[in-house]
Amino acid sequence: MIAREKLASHLGSKPAPGDLALVQAFINTWVFDATKDLIQTRDGLRTWLSDLELLDPNASVTDCDVEQARAVREALRSLTFTNNGGPDDPNARDTLNRAARSAQFAIGFQSGGRAGIEPRAPGVDGALGKILVIALDAMADGIWQRLKACPADDCRWAFFDETKNRSGTWCAMRVCGNRTKARAYRRRHTHAGAAAEVYSQPKRTSRDSAEPNP
Repeated sequence: MIAREKLASHLGSKPAPGDLALVQAFINTWVFDATKDLIQTRDGLRTWLSDLELLDPNASVTDCDVEQARAVREALRSLTFTNNGGPDDPNARDTLNRAARSAQFAIGFQSGGRAGIEPRAPGVDGALGKILVIALDAMADGIWQRLKACPADDCRWAFFDETKNRSGTWCAMRVCGNRTKARAYRRRHTHAGAAAEVYSQPKRTSRDSAEPNP
């Protein structure tokens, strides 16, 4: 079980249960309106993964690892956006399939007669594999569809939908929901005002055009 206190700043007011919170937190290492991406550098990625005991603090991290981690993060975000009514993204699936191959997934038999998928790759590939295993488990448990990305274009924050009928849409209705509604309202009234101005202008006839200037 992941120490949730280490994830609190990435979960917001709608945290996912259990280890799924790690996937949510990983997606929320950067959101569209943020000024800082926590895993955009080698040191940043190493620190974030090692703080959660997914990677050895002394592990080597390359620029390719950073590129891979950010691609996996955005692919997971895309899947959670699909959970919220967004379009299916085949590129996201391709990215995650490549990450799964890099993680060298294998079946591992555990105590108590249980078995599961485990990443065998070392380093960042293995750490990302551990995140993907949690997503796979959530899909098998049927709760994955409740992890959604906010539809606001300047947000995409991952949140967990706890509504009974899975109808939650916004990460925070008081923020993104109302903000999006306000923008739509302004757009409608701006367009309506422009249209009214056009229709209020007197129509010119062919006779008007033929009249000489004074």
